[in-house]
Amino acid sequence: MKKVARMSRNHRHLLLNWFWAEKRFSSGIVEGFNNKVKLTTRKAYGFRTYHGVEIALYQRAGRSPTYLAG
Repeated sequence: MKKVARMSRNHRHLLLNWFWAEKRFSSGIVEGFNNKVKLTTRKAYGFRTYHGVEIALYQRAGRSPTYLAG
């Protein structure tokens, strides 16, 4: 119990910052986007160039590039 109390005292500013920021924004959107990027990159394993991976990422994000020839 003393260890938890000491840890809470030492990290009080971080804990309070988390509660203050909790109501400001949600990182769920960013985490979801990062998950999509990781999944697309994993599926693109074996593409010969980065250009192919870049096109796959744009298409997954819903923003197809106007050019497809490289």
